[in-house]
Amino acid sequence: MERIQVIADAAIEVIAASGMRGLTHRAVDQAAGLPVGSTSYYARTRAALLSLTFARILELDQVSSPSGGLAESIADYAFEAVTSGRARMLARYEFALEATRRPELREQYDSGGAVIRRAAVEMFAAAGSIDPVRHAGLVVDWMEGTIFGALAGASAPPSLESLVTSAREILRGIGVG
Repeated sequence: MERIQVIADAAIEVIAASGMRGLTHRAVDQAAGLPVGSTSYYARTRAALLSLTFARILELDQVSSPSGGLAESIADYAFEAVTSGRARMLARYEFALEATRRPELREQYDSGGAVIRRAAVEMFAAAGSIDPVRHAGLVVDWMEGTIFGALAGASAPPSLESLVTSAREILRGIGVG
């Protein structure tokens, strides 16, 4: 793994554990097990560190084409987000809130979200949706709510089986799948 990925992955862990206020170059060096100053070599400023960290979140967030059915792919993504992807998602939600206050992050956050939503639209179009933009939006919003609720503690983390069942019900309700 390249050092920049190690730094970005460590920054994700720092943000997930300590929030945006805990994100410092030194904290990332420590979390990555790197010598002091390593992070600042690759990201001189806090803005640069935020940018490379969010770029890594987007890279890790990419949804591959469904290998099984659409419901299973949706459920797999949401399940991964609340289990092995928990730190990434917590950091992504921290970025979402920070982007409401920092225009330079807003642009990056919005463009990253657009990439994910376009991929969802393409999946729905391929699945035969009569309105792939609207349907993808509905399902992405359901996934975001489900993931946020599980991570914020508003609800228990769902099982993969319950996510598949819910995804099938939603898809059936909108006439897809």
